[in-house]
Amino acid sequence: MELGFLKPLFDHLGPWASVYIDTTRATEDAPRRQKLRQRSVASQLIDAGADAYTCRAVMDRLTHEPASGAPPGRALFAAGGEVVLDIPLSVTPVSSEATWSLLPHIAPLPGLIGDEPTCLVAYIDRTGADMELRDAQRSRTVATADGKEWRGRGHRSIPADRYEWHYRNKVENTWNETADIITDELARQWPESGAQLLVLTGDSRERRAVYNRLPEQIRAVTVEAENGSRSPGASKSVLDRQIAQACQEYTHARLEEALNRFHAGRGRPGEHGERGVDSNPGDAAEGVPAVVDAARSHQVGTLLLGQDASDAGRDVWIGPGVDQVAVQRGQAQAMGVSKPERARADDALLRSAAAADAEVLLVPAGMQGPAGGFGAVLRWSG
Repeated sequence: MELGFLKPLFDHLGPWASVYIDTTRATEDAPRRQKLRQRSVASQLIDAGADAYTCRAVMDRLTHEPASGAPPGRALFAAGGEVVLDIPLSVTPVSSEATWSLLPHIAPLPGLIGDEPTCLVAYIDRTGADMELRDAQRSRTVATADGKEWRGRGHRSIPADRYEWHYRNKVENTWNETADIITDELARQWPESGAQLLVLTGDSRERRAVYNRLPEQIRAVTVEAENGSRSPGASKSVLDRQIAQACQEYTHARLEEALNRFHAGRGRPGEHGERGVDSNPGDAAEGVPAVVDAARSHQVGTLLLGQDASDAGRDVWIGPGVDQVAVQRGQAQAMGVSKPERARADDALLRSAAAADAEVLLVPAGMQGPAGGFGAVLRWSG
């Protein structure tokens, strides 16, 4: 997953109020439960030493949450009397939690926002395509490609005899031109969308024509779905299930690929070369000290975070800069940090990864992840 949306949290050091709260309203006593959760959040922030202005900003935001359409949970980050980010969660937090710390406590986010890729979905027919961007929280139309339509001088059926070939050729050319127009628009939208997966649905012939015209790097992350339609009011339930399945398969494949590169890159005996992975020993970092060194030099391409990371709460030393992180206080001072501060390793490394536009992947418990719960596939070896 990409965490670039967290960058507004790194403009300055806090202290920050970080709140994770269950906002489900599926029971009859939901309003009463919600008030109790909000009181718990307020109590935790006050006990942690949060200032009154920031507490009030958090509580005002929670109080004005709409009753309908509430997500399973929310994460709020506030400082200086202002809520800077309010993020809907895809997974309900186990319990409401509020902390007050120098860095925003962002470590729980990867497990709560979901790791589904952002999808660009193209609903295709012979007249064009509608393009929709989907992520875990919402979907929205981002573009429309209008193709060409040839009606053959008012004919409603294929002319006979000597005109038949000419008619068919005209129709074929028109379909091909429409596929070109749709493909060009998809190629234009792709880098701007931030999507990781492209889903083509709709007319099977035109869908395949668009797929074959896509640039190779986009085609590699493209799937076709059978049950989508561009028609207004068309049901999307079957398509939604197909997209969800495609997202799960993409996420699993992406994690496996990253773990294979990590295992090969750290040079574990007997693993290099056995998986067909184009990686060399030295292309990975494992453990807090090694990942901290890589983050400081902007080498982290993919940060691997174990779901049950034993070193998650380990102290590191930080400065105001996102790459000012060290295992020892003296190291931070040597980087020019006059007053190093303690922070959690998971929060500090996620801050560095998000600021550097590195990918962050959560390794579920039970999978062979990095020791201590921290690893990285590097952009280059140094």
